[in-house]
Amino acid sequence: MAKKNNFKKDKYEERLLNEINSLLRTGISDSRLQRVSITKVELSPDYGYATVSWDTFDSGTRGDAKAAIEAATGRIRSELAKVLEVRHVPSLSFVYDNQFEEEKKIMDLIKSNQIPTDKE
Repeated sequence: MAKKNNFKKDKYEERLLNEINSLLRTGISDSRLQRVSITKVELSPDYGYATVSWDTFDSGTRGDAKAAIEAATGRIRSELAKVLEVRHVPSLSFVYDNQFEEEKKIMDLIKSNQIPTDKE
């Protein structure tokens, strides 16, 4: 069955993504969060919970970034309440997004098994 398009939900997820990214850059002074980027937000059907996927530009700092995000979750939610001007801000659950690492592994595998195009 095809997923039913929900314009309002999609727009709210996009707004959450943009606002959280903005907060990480300017609203929270923890330097461990400066290289963190929010890649995706998925809201539950009742808008009560949001799964927030994140990645870091430097995989060596992933552990520090995870600790910083966990420590800042309450503050992020509080700041979202001020910015979004909604009655209820969803509970936030941050998960690491390894999409780009997996993509790189696949590309490396493809390159290592690449078939020569020159016919000899």
